[in-house]
Amino acid sequence: MKNAVSKQCLLGLLIASSLCSAAISAASLPWMNLSLRPDKRAHLLEAHLTQAQKFRLIRSDYGSTYHGHGMPHGALGSAGYVPGIPSLKVPALQETDAGMGVAKPHPGGEGATSLPSGLASAASWDPKVEFDGGAMIGAEAHAKGFDVLLAGGVDLLREPRNGRNFEYAGEDPLLAGTMVAQAVRGIQSQHVISTVKHYAINDQETGRTTISSELNQAAMRESDLLAFHIVVTEGHPGAVMCSYNRVNGTYACENKLLLDQILKQDWGFRGFVMSDWGGTHSATKAAMAGLDQESAAADFDKQVYFGKPLRAAVADGAVPQSRIDDMVHRILRSMFAVGVFDHPPHKQPIAFATDRQVAQKTEEAGAVLLRNRNGLLPLSVNLHHIVLIGTHADKGVLSGGGSSTVRPSGGNVVQDGRPAQWPGPPMYLPSSPLAAFRRLAPKINVQYDSGANLVTAARAAAKADVAIVFVHQWMAESFDRASLELPNNQNALVEAVAAANPRTIVVLENGGPIAMPWLHKVDAVLEAWYPGAGGGPAIARLLFGMANPSGHLPLSWPVSLSQLPRPKLPAAGYGNKAPPPTTVDYNIEGPDVGYRWYQKRRLNPLFPFGFGLSYTHFAYTHFYAHVHGSGTNMRVVVDFDIRNTGKRSGEAVPQIYGTPPNGDTTRRLVAWTKLSLAPGQNRYVHLVVATRSLAHYDALAHRWQLNSGKYKLEVAHNAMQADAQTALSLSASTPLL
Repeated sequence: MKNAVSKQCLLGLLIASSLCSAAISAASLPWMNLSLRPDKRAHLLEAHLTQAQKFRLIRSDYGSTYHGHGMPHGALGSAGYVPGIPSLKVPALQETDAGMGVAKPHPGGEGATSLPSGLASAASWDPKVEFDGGAMIGAEAHAKGFDVLLAGGVDLLREPRNGRNFEYAGEDPLLAGTMVAQAVRGIQSQHVISTVKHYAINDQETGRTTISSELNQAAMRESDLLAFHIVVTEGHPGAVMCSYNRVNGTYACENKLLLDQILKQDWGFRGFVMSDWGGTHSATKAAMAGLDQESAAADFDKQVYFGKPLRAAVADGAVPQSRIDDMVHRILRSMFAVGVFDHPPHKQPIAFATDRQVAQKTEEAGAVLLRNRNGLLPLSVNLHHIVLIGTHADKGVLSGGGSSTVRPSGGNVVQDGRPAQWPGPPMYLPSSPLAAFRRLAPKINVQYDSGANLVTAARAAAKADVAIVFVHQWMAESFDRASLELPNNQNALVEAVAAANPRTIVVLENGGPIAMPWLHKVDAVLEAWYPGAGGGPAIARLLFGMANPSGHLPLSWPVSLSQLPRPKLPAAGYGNKAPPPTTVDYNIEGPDVGYRWYQKRRLNPLFPFGFGLSYTHFAYTHFYAHVHGSGTNMRVVVDFDIRNTGKRSGEAVPQIYGTPPNGDTTRRLVAWTKLSLAPGQNRYVHLVVATRSLAHYDALAHRWQLNSGKYKLEVAHNAMQADAQTALSLSASTPLL
């Protein structure tokens, strides 16, 4: 009893001591008071910083070795590093590339978990899938000691050959913005700052550091910038990364219209703007345009602009001290708002098995069934013999290249890929489809053929009940594809296999649309994208029907390059030494990106935006639209019933499209939802329409405008297939986002 009392007393003293220390800390370091708002905490801390400390916060170092430079003291081998200020409890900023996961290896060398590509996550059309994926990679970053993820890619898919499309979320601003906003929220729920990038109109890699994206302000507001606006206002990212390219002649990282007027003033963004690596070109112009932090300055820019040049600009009055203070305030505010101060990252074990399940669920939700002739899928577990052919399906699944590449636990399972240097080598994640097939169907004889020899591949296919050909198109940062064609004779491989076995399935591992001259010769096609760390089991479960395909395309799939606004892409292709173009004209399609371009030109794509088959079927009835409120408080809502008319459970993605009045013939995505239904089940659905998607931006009046007139609203399976429609008369108004 005496010992228990002693322990209680000791515990009381420890608690009292801890409370006392906290009180002392709050008194001497008032910005550590958790009850204060982030802006107040940032203001209190900012007042204690010296000018030297302020200037250190507004530029980062490259956080790893580079061109003979050693790793900065305190860095973790990251993409960016800003030293902390221990005496003031200011943590260091450890920034890592992060499109699909923690891309920079921690000194522990254990790797990280890769989500499927950004297009796969967007193809789920499920905001919860995006949030869960973001939370997973955010937690891994935190456990590795990082507190900034360079994630949140939302550049629209204007160019199907763009090498970084796989990092982004498709062609529609409402879908892309909504989905990426949830990924950002997921990341920041783990007290890790997320960026949104690359701001803005950074829609191709060819000539990316010099090219000027030409697009009028109204068009960019209704398309690319609308996607960013949604992420900023719904996801509340701590940082925005400005892009390499020029926009209407001015570099994005010194573009006052983009950074100051639109982002900070019109949208009310309260975080900080960081440059892309090598994206800063000036001191005074960039600072006064709204750039807050120069990234990896000493290694990637021509000089450290936010060092001596900016100090000189402050001294001679070209840049006011208040601007420097604003930069610092924005950086500190984001650190407080996200929880970097109060929940600093520290090394912890990674729950790889659990995290792979998140990646697998993302792939199962985002893989798109493009073709299923004669009901070949789902496969029966009573088959006798299946052969898998091509794309190293015996070892793993492919991922995209460049700064977003995640080094997996277990390493790259396919060696000697080309190119050997950055943005390669191509990374194959250790998630074998062959092993997954054998685990799920142990009674089936499942074999593998590399596909290197067309004759032996066809012979193997002829002996099997079903042949599954895995084809791939590796895409990467820094270059665009020259065409939509599959490389390495893969079209001939599919043709040979399909000729030998009419029950042929093609599984695509790719970063965007490809040409499919063999489409009518195969029974089934599954778009697996870059499938991520759980790709092998996900593909197997989808093909056997243990998971029902529910992904829908976040992009339009052209029949050929001739359907594009810009059929030619000069200087594209890996290793192309031709001089890149100086400009790219996006005014050709303006705001009518993707499916809106096809509608406007009355073109039929190979697969439309929103397309996706299932192992069941859905029907929509009782579709009705009505209005609540008026003016800025106006809400348009739609109601309808959905019924699963098939014999299997599945997930439906009813899509609502709206067409404005006055001769505009382009329908636009204005709402959607995703829901599961059992066979025969009926559900009532109530959705709020995003009226901004029905409006246009008036650049002269500097506002959004919803015209008066009769609007057509449709519930559809995809952008080209409406099931029911109604009309609704609306009065002119200035809608809110």
